[in-house]
Amino acid sequence: MSNPSILEGVLSDLAAESLQLDAWVAGLPATGWATVTTPEGWTVAHQIGHLHWTDLASHSAITEPEEFARGMELAAANPVGFVDEAAEEMALLPPEQLLASWREGRVALDVALRAVPDGEKIPWYGPPMSPASMATARVMETWAHSHDVGEALGLPIPQTSRARHVCHIGVRTRGFAHLVRGEDAPTADVRVELTGPDGDVWAWGPEDAPERVTGSGYDFALLATRRRHVEDVDVHAEGPGAAHWLTIVQAFAGMPGADPVRLADR
Repeated sequence: MSNPSILEGVLSDLAAESLQLDAWVAGLPATGWATVTTPEGWTVAHQIGHLHWTDLASHSAITEPEEFARGMELAAANPVGFVDEAAEEMALLPPEQLLASWREGRVALDVALRAVPDGEKIPWYGPPMSPASMATARVMETWAHSHDVGEALGLPIPQTSRARHVCHIGVRTRGFAHLVRGEDAPTADVRVELTGPDGDVWAWGPEDAPERVTGSGYDFALLATRRRHVEDVDVHAEGPGAAHWLTIVQAFAGMPGADPVRLADR
């Protein structure tokens, strides 16, 4: 089985993040599911539909790799609209059906991830991933879309250490964030030291790196999921390369989309 100790911890955080969002939407009337959550017009239903579709795709990548490969061909043929069209289709389902299906899909993916043999990689739209990496990516997406839903519904959004998974991906994808914008990947190291909600320090990179990023781990996660403008977070850079990175940091695959708008301009 795949690295049980690391995988178990990530799956536990994924379940907790999902249950939090589940509790927010479970009691919503149909009008609540129609609440717009993003500037692009995604509703609560789109958000849950997108998470459910991605869970299904992840499960297919593990259990039906040939079927998943056909889905990748469709994505390659429509790289901009593929994800949005899937969310749009899911959002048409009645809320109670979508919620029940999302719950079932979460359980099925958890089981499938635990069953992946040691050392085996799972195909994906980007590079193949280990089960722990795929589970971490699911935490990141669930965290980001939960934030969209909570903010749109006016709910208090708890700051938890689960944001560390988001930060980890944001740091690991530093080169990708440049490449996806047609820039050269940076060669200089950056030291990242972030403070989690519980006061612990999350650190990446050499201690003697020439440039640094410091500040709130929760706020860096908001930056990395492009939910906040760099001027609206408690995250600071030392050095021009680090400063530029904070304007383009991106924890998710695909194109970055529109830049976040400053809170003062919303």
